[in-house]
Amino acid sequence: MPGFQLAVSQEEVLSPALRVLVTGATGLLGRAVCREFENSGWLVIGTGYRRARPRLLRCDLTDEDAVRGLVQEYKPDVIVHCAAERRPDVVERHTEAAINLNVHATGTLAKEAAASGAFFLYISTDYVFDGRNPPYGEDDSPNPLNVYGRSKLEGERETLRHCPGAVVLRVPVLFGEVESVTESAVTVLWLKVQEGVTESCTLDHCQQRFPTDARDVAVVCRKLCERGRQDSSIRGVFHFSAKEQMTKYEMAVAIAQAFNLPSNHLIPLTEQPAGSAVRPVNSQLNCSRLELLNLSIDPRPFTSAITDCLWPFTPDKRWRQTVFH
Repeated sequence: MPGFQLAVSQEEVLSPALRVLVTGATGLLGRAVCREFENSGWLVIGTGYRRARPRLLRCDLTDEDAVRGLVQEYKPDVIVHCAAERRPDVVERHTEAAINLNVHATGTLAKEAAASGAFFLYISTDYVFDGRNPPYGEDDSPNPLNVYGRSKLEGERETLRHCPGAVVLRVPVLFGEVESVTESAVTVLWLKVQEGVTESCTLDHCQQRFPTDARDVAVVCRKLCERGRQDSSIRGVFHFSAKEQMTKYEMAVAIAQAFNLPSNHLIPLTEQPAGSAVRPVNSQLNCSRLELLNLSIDPRPFTSAITDCLWPFTPDKRWRQTVFH
């Protein structure tokens, strides 16, 4: 079929297990979502595009025919839409391509989910809020400050317009089991921590963030999908976030301390950096709706979670044994 290439055997597709289609399955969150559903006995059909690899389908989500063909071919019970251009500065520079993915592709997937009867979960962001009056509940009025936030808000609207039974899950900045430290705005701070030997570096100490482990988000996605398939009241907007409030400077210091590295070369910067997309100062999410429905989980503590994710990038891979044994 044009538009996507098959990488799952017919045998697997005929399996009686529940099927989940995960877009952006090569990304940080998508990989965690695939693993979480697989570990719970689901048949996972993952799509990627630029980073497509074996056992995943290569699919251009901006190609409506390809998306329709994908959903009709695999007949998923659930679609988790993780694929997005999520780097605010890239969205500012390549707006059209980002809107095609973040808005138009989302609308197409929502339409196909509604037509096929699949439960649809769309991943959104705390950047739909302006950060001036936190914490933000699910019903508070969005007011995004940058094109990225506007594109994700439009994606939310497309989702709920075409698929009224869908769930939108807003999450903050994520980190997790990265393939490269540059894959997350949190793990990339490892490079700044390691610069200590040679030079000092400034880090934002203005914007308040709530770094959240993608593995925790994946568990919440699975719980929402499992409950949502059974209970039609599970629809609309939900929030999930870790609870520890930190600036990038504070994250970097915490990373340095976790690995017994110096942090006195890290310098807090208390004014907004020029030349980049404007970010909200504090877009803390109130997650009470998930909690009231018993669909939340206790987030992993930042220090242990970030240690877990970064130890493979230490110069001595045996570091873990030397610290923990």
